[in-house]
This record gives sequence, C-alpha cells and structure tokens, in this order.
Amino acid sequence: MPSKSSGDNGKVAKRRKAPATTARPVRRRRPTPPASERWQLRLYIAGKTARAAAALENLQRICESRLKGQYSIEIVDLLENPRLAAEDQIVAIPTLVRKLPPPIRKIVGNLSEELAVLVGLQIRPHA
Repeated sequence: MPSKSSGDNGKVAKRRKAPATTARPVRRRRPTPPASERWQLRLYIAGKTARAAAALENLQRICESRLKGQYSIEIVDLLENPRLAAEDQIVAIPTLVRKLPPPIRKIVGNLSEELAVLVGLQIRPHA
C-alpha cells in the first residue's frame, strides 16, 4: 500500500494510459545489393528434363539482364548427388537457392515468371 505524505491529501495518483496510435510498424527492406556484390546461385534439378532446361534458361536470361558479370550459377543434379539436397533442405525441384548475398532465399519452379523471380531474389525490377 502506498505511503501517504503530508502533501498528497490521501489521494493515490492514477496512471494515465498512453494514447492509442495508428502508426504501423516500419518494415525494413534490404535494398538491392550494390553492383560490386557477387551473387552465388545454386539450381537444383533432377535429370535433364524439359522443366530443368526451362528453369536454367530462364535463370540465365534473368541473370544476364539484371546481374551481368556479377553472378555464378552452380547446377546440382539430384539424380547424381542426392545427398546434396539435405544441405539446403530441398523438397521440390527445380529449386533455385540464393547463397550470396545473404540472406539465403529459395524459389521453387521453372522460373518463368520474371517478376516473381526478381521479388524472390530481392532484385528491384526496372520501373
């Protein structure tokens, strides 16, 4: 129980509630990495299928138009090296894994929708 002092007339001060705010929390986006940054991409496929070929072709086209000279692509065929799927926790194919720049990002599919790939890799599309 609060002690009474001679100056408070026996009243206990009530706490005021903070005013409600409608401000939304700030979401911080990682900006598009600088041009000097090197991109390490790994494409997981299973054999030489049409879907795997389409994914590789789409990836190369996107990289050449957006990351020219700043990327490397490693192709991992899970029919030849199935143990490598555990490293990146691959559950579907084809899967693209961005190893660098951090954070690691994954995109599943044949990479035919360029805008979805750009968003997934966190590359800002041209205006």
